[in-house]
Amino acid sequence: MFQRIVIALIHIITNTFFRRIDVVGADNVPTDGPVIFAGNHPNALMDGWLLTAKCGRWPLHFMANAKLWKYSLLAPVLTAMGAVPVYQREEYDGGVDNQHAFEKFYEVIESGHCMGVFPEGVSHTESQLVKLKTGTARIALSVATRGNVLVKIIPCGLNYIHRHRFRSQVLIEFGEPIVIDDQWMQDYRSDEQETVRRLTEHLADALAIVTLNAPDWHTLRFIQTARRLYKPSKASLSPFEYVELSRRFVDGYLREIGNPEMQAFRDEVENYQARLDMHGLKDHQLRHRITLGRAMRKMILRLLTMLALLPVAIPGALLHLPVGWIASSVGKRFSYEMDDIATLKVISTILLLPVLYLAIAIAVGINVGFWWAIFAVAALSFSFIASVRLMEAEVSLLNSVWSILRLARLGGELDDLRATRAALVEKVRSLAERLSDPGMPRMFTDKDFGSNK
Repeated sequence: MFQRIVIALIHIITNTFFRRIDVVGADNVPTDGPVIFAGNHPNALMDGWLLTAKCGRWPLHFMANAKLWKYSLLAPVLTAMGAVPVYQREEYDGGVDNQHAFEKFYEVIESGHCMGVFPEGVSHTESQLVKLKTGTARIALSVATRGNVLVKIIPCGLNYIHRHRFRSQVLIEFGEPIVIDDQWMQDYRSDEQETVRRLTEHLADALAIVTLNAPDWHTLRFIQTARRLYKPSKASLSPFEYVELSRRFVDGYLREIGNPEMQAFRDEVENYQARLDMHGLKDHQLRHRITLGRAMRKMILRLLTMLALLPVAIPGALLHLPVGWIASSVGKRFSYEMDDIATLKVISTILLLPVLYLAIAIAVGINVGFWWAIFAVAALSFSFIASVRLMEAEVSLLNSVWSILRLARLGGELDDLRATRAALVEKVRSLAERLSDPGMPRMFTDKDFGSNK
């Protein structure tokens, strides 16, 4: 019972925390038989929750760092998710024994179920995959050579647009299965160590295909700015298109990294971005000249949206505000690594929301009756959704006001920035046309670009 409650909460909270979750390659996930989901690990426990909610298979047992079981409130949640504690050798000077964990995973796979692993070993904030541990390959090969099941490894790319931001977007991409066939098993029996190494490298290559990787964060920021300049102003990118276009730009840049023209272009783009940062502007604010009439129409529309949502949203906002405040405070105060902020927020929410709803249900049930208690919880859930929409409308309205104020005070500097942007748009599109693979289908055509920058 508790397990079902935890899984239901994971579905609700991941779909609430993220405004949009796109899944690509779901047809690569077998509907039955044993599967090892192997993903990158940029966002701590949030990665496991997203796979739990979106992989399409259950039960899904995860490897998790044994130190997490030290937290008494977190331990039952991890156990309910089917997580199995694994000790990191580097944290115990190599003196650990994970044989019990490995036996558990052998049992899971041989029963035809699924397990999830993050072969990088630890969650991290790097701009690219870190070197994979060999445990995933070793488990897959060991259990396959027992001869009982056909093991498949599914590479899972978790690509966050803004991983710690509430109501952001994420792309989950499932790659083509790596099947541990007779050839892999024969090689493993002949040379265990070398075969484990080769399978680990093969998995690393497969993960690189479904994730966005750049040599460093400075390069990735340059790529993101160049991508925004290249994109037609009227186009709205889905998470998949966002990641795919960024991948193409990274690959193109790395192919031409020694080209003086490319380095000169990077310098210009970074100077442009520095000027935007200095003035507190975003690139999209320079795409169109914003007239006062147009700005006022957008502000009025957002204000009307807020007014329509307000009566419904107020109860949910007031009752959920303490939960949101506590979760945000926990994420900021108790996070030692940048990659676990979102995780701590969600853990706090998972633990606090049932308490809040149960308390309201009990209070209403005692004073009014059972069915009114059910109605109160349902109404509170609906009000919470309305309060989230209200918050989004409020943020949009505030952004519009600040944008108008910033743009109004810049004067001639704004005209110069627009001219710089127009020149960079021409350069990035020219470079993309000349340097991209001619055999690769274009994401945008000349018609998409038109005369609209």
